[in-house]
Formats: sequence, structure tokens, C-alpha cells
Amino acid sequence: MKIRIGHSPDPDDAFLFYGLTHGKVAVPGVSISHLLEGIEELNQRALKGELEMSAISLHAYPYVADKYLLMTTGASMGEGYGPVVISREQLSPEDLKKVRVAVPGRLTTAALLLQLAAGRIGFEIMPFDRILAAVEEGAVEAGVLIHEGQITYSSRGLKKVLDLGEWWHARTGGLPVPLGVNVLRRDLGESLLRELAAAFKASLDYAFAHRAQALEYAGQWARGLDPPNTDKFVGMYVNRWSVDCRPDGARAMQKLLDWSAEAGLTPGPVRLEYVEVEHAAR
Repeated sequence: MKIRIGHSPDPDDAFLFYGLTHGKVAVPGVSISHLLEGIEELNQRALKGELEMSAISLHAYPYVADKYLLMTTGASMGEGYGPVVISREQLSPEDLKKVRVAVPGRLTTAALLLQLAAGRIGFEIMPFDRILAAVEEGAVEAGVLIHEGQITYSSRGLKKVLDLGEWWHARTGGLPVPLGVNVLRRDLGESLLRELAAAFKASLDYAFAHRAQALEYAGQWARGLDPPNTDKFVGMYVNRWSVDCRPDGARAMQKLLDWSAEAGLTPGPVRLEYVEVEHAAR
């Protein structure tokens, strides 16, 4: 049985999948291959049900819930921080309605949070790793940063307009901001779904147990971060919610999708459905 796993070329995903990519965790009878692509590309693949297992944006889940189940492991959530809207000249959140704002994909959760926080603004789709430079060069007036740009933009003289994680934290009374999730295709069958979910949990457990080696590997995708900042960034998004998103992380996920459906930004209502892990992978 061949299983294709899609995830982003960034330090936190590399850390999450360290045990699987290095053969420290295996599922008997299953051959695993990894596809590294930007999160919006993975969202688009999920719309077509292409991959058996994938990282996707939570924003994309209402569009693929008929094809995929969520895993309780691997969620990317910020605790009082999240995607950052930046600009070259100081802007207010209200100014975002008047300027060009780059976002890393129409179905990214960053784009959804931006619309909930600032209204239905016009935005420009751009690869996530081009946005910081585009703002710096004046190609767009503002941009939403995901991944490591969140901790490097100020060193390049750029200004924070809005931290979407801070906004979410204040609006929800302290819930973590839900961003990315990992999913398994429903048609794999109950036994294999549980085996793969258990393997993913074991992969994260292995990375935590061998943090130095996992961080060294993850540093290949750190795009200019030194080792201490790579460790900092991985720690921001591979945290207690990544081990198991329930209960509060799952509550935050449901709240975001409920609010976005009420605002007419996503289909809904959508009920989150998870693969339950009952035994560990060998």
C-alpha cells in the first residue's frame, strides 16, 4: 500500500514529520512518500482528494470535509500570536481596506482571519515565501506573514499592522488561534486510518524525544533563521495543541468555522470529525 503525505517545506512541518521521514516510525505493509509543497498548493490538492494524508489550512476543511477526516495530532495553533499583517509604512487595520494586501493563498486560514478581523478587503494571492520581500520592495502595501517571517520582519524595518493571533485571543477570551490541521482521506478504511494517525503521533513523539536532531533537520527549511530562532519558531507552532488539539483547540477550530460560516465566508455549518487513535504504530 502506497501512502502519499503532503506537507509544507517549513521547519515546523519538518519537525512534526521527522520520525516518519527518517524511518523511525513505520506502518507495516505501507510505503510512505512525502510531497513538499506550499500550504495553498496542498489545499488545492485536497479539494480534489489527491493525497491520502496531508497538511491543510483549517480554512480549507469545510470544502474537503466530505473527503477527509481530521487527526487530533499535528494542529498548528498560536497561543496569543499568529499570522502577522505587516507594512512598509505604518498603517492601521482600517487602512487595509484601501491598499493591496498580499495573502499566502485564498484558502489559507491567514486569509480567513484577515477577513474576519478587518472586513472583506481586496487581497492579492502570492506565494508565502514572497510576501515579505514584496512588502519590503513596495510591490504591495501590506502582506500577511505565515511561517518564519513572523519573527524576522521587524529586523528588516517593516511595521506590524495587526497580529491575527492577538486579535483572536482577545475576541475569544484566550483560545489558541487555529491555523493548520492534518487530514486523512476517508476512503482508506478504519484500520488503516487508525494506523496512520498513530504513526503520525509516534513521529511527533520521536521528534520531541530527539529534539536536537529533529531541529537540525528542520533547519534545512528555516530560510535564514539561525538555530536559536529555528528552535523558537518550531516551539511556537509545535506545542501542546500539536500533541492533541482537544478539548480547547478543537473548540477554537469549531468556533472559527462557525463564525466564518455565519459571516458567509465558508460553507457551513461544518462538524469536525476526527480519526480516533487506539494503538501505537510499530
